[in-house]
Amino acid sequence: MDATPLLIVDAANVVGSRPDGWWRDRAGATARLRDTLVPVAADGVPPDLPPPAEVVLVVEGAARDVPSVPGVRVVAAPHSGDDAVVELVAAAPQRRRLVVTADRELRERVTAQGAEVYGPRWLRDRDIHPRESH
Repeated sequence: MDATPLLIVDAANVVGSRPDGWWRDRAGATARLRDTLVPVAADGVPPDLPPPAEVVLVVEGAARDVPSVPGVRVVAAPHSGDDAVVELVAAAPQRRRLVVTADRELRERVTAQGAEVYGPRWLRDRDIHPRESH
């Protein structure tokens, strides 16, 4: 059993949860979310997610070309982002899996497979900030 927890973030749902103009630049908003998640791999999200963690950001549509960066693996959904999240959860049955989404149907689908679900506020309410690059 892999002891490293798997954090899967539904990018479209999390980006869409804040009315900050994301609709004008979906790829840019998704890249900003990705960069915000980088420290989570090493630092976790105390107290719910101790470090280290594998962080996966599931993207779709206009954000499909956002690349991975060290600390955050970006998975471009070939079809539905929700289906890609469910497939990632199903592929790691022996691991602790945490999914960040507010999508009710997706929440039901992944909890049926034993994943924990947190809403977008769970990330926003923590003191998670992108690390400065030097």
